[in-house]
Amino acid sequence: MKVRSVFVSVLCCMCLLTGCRQNARQQEDGGNYPLMTLKPEDRQLSVKYSAVIEGKQDVEVRPQVSGTITQVCVEEGARVRKGQVLFIIDQVPYKAALQKAEAAVATAEAGEATARQTLEGKQSLFDDKVISDFELRTAQNDYKSAKATLLQAQAEMTEARNNLSYTEVKSPVDGYAGMTSYRIGALVSASMTDALIRVSDNSEMYAYFSLTEKQVLSLTARYGSLDNALRSFPEVSLELNDGSVYGQKGKIDVISGIIDKTTGTVSMRAVFGNKDKRLMSGGQANIVIPYDRTQCIVIPQGATYEIQNRIFAYKVMDGKAVSTPIKVFEINDGTEYIVEEGLQEGDVIVSEGAGLLKDGTVVSTVREEAAVKEGKEG
Repeated sequence: MKVRSVFVSVLCCMCLLTGCRQNARQQEDGGNYPLMTLKPEDRQLSVKYSAVIEGKQDVEVRPQVSGTITQVCVEEGARVRKGQVLFIIDQVPYKAALQKAEAAVATAEAGEATARQTLEGKQSLFDDKVISDFELRTAQNDYKSAKATLLQAQAEMTEARNNLSYTEVKSPVDGYAGMTSYRIGALVSASMTDALIRVSDNSEMYAYFSLTEKQVLSLTARYGSLDNALRSFPEVSLELNDGSVYGQKGKIDVISGIIDKTTGTVSMRAVFGNKDKRLMSGGQANIVIPYDRTQCIVIPQGATYEIQNRIFAYKVMDGKAVSTPIKVFEINDGTEYIVEEGLQEGDVIVSEGAGLLKDGTVVSTVREEAAVKEGKEG
């Protein structure tokens, strides 16, 4: 029994040793790893960012004086022009205040004229040495006081006139009127928290989105400055919430240049035309930024492996797989990498299973030619 057990053990060891040798021989021979010869290709990549849509101008219209609404001059949803009257607040008290201010100005003007005539008379008497210097200075002070009273009255009249004009609540911009809950008889004031109505200029729409600090630093390093990066951006697309793509292209026109301390991101803005009024303020969408790369080296991601955030590929040199560090474009489609450094046209690489290879593995030239031939036929 003992002899039989020893015989079985020796037989198992021999089988294992044979298997290991066969595996090692397969690895040295290159196994069944496919190879590919690199050549320049064109690729278009894209990346999406969540965005919030706002109108070019979205203004909350508020009253600047208190009173009761006597007339609503706008229809909800209607097109309005800058300066168009939207609401009228009771004007009676403000007209009365203006009349009172105008009367005060008239009184002050009469007082100023009287004080000026008195001063002129005192000056003549003083020149003839009829009155003392004290009386002349008193007349001068009375005239200055009358002038100040006139200026104050004029200022109050201007304020009263402005307040009367504020009873006509006007649109500050061209755009479309929103909804309002204020009707004739409603009491409003300059301190109210709710707006009377919103006016939105939707002729152009802004889509606000954000990039991470790392992405912005990468752009700065690549283009030298944020201004250069801004000029380099291609036209962008807008993917709406229903999955459709907006018909007009947009342009990124603003990079804030300030990092939000809370989110660690930098805000950006793209502008889109809105002639058909399809875009609405407050909507959600995705900004799609395309990246066109021409005549670039493209390899499968399966041809690479990663160590400590560095990416490597196996280049075939003198019949052996040689581990080669590469630098890839930061944007990819999940299946391929665009190689920026480390590989060039004409290089032969192992196109799959790079994570299972070892540096120095022998790769058959015959297999390489077959793989290339199969790739051409496919």
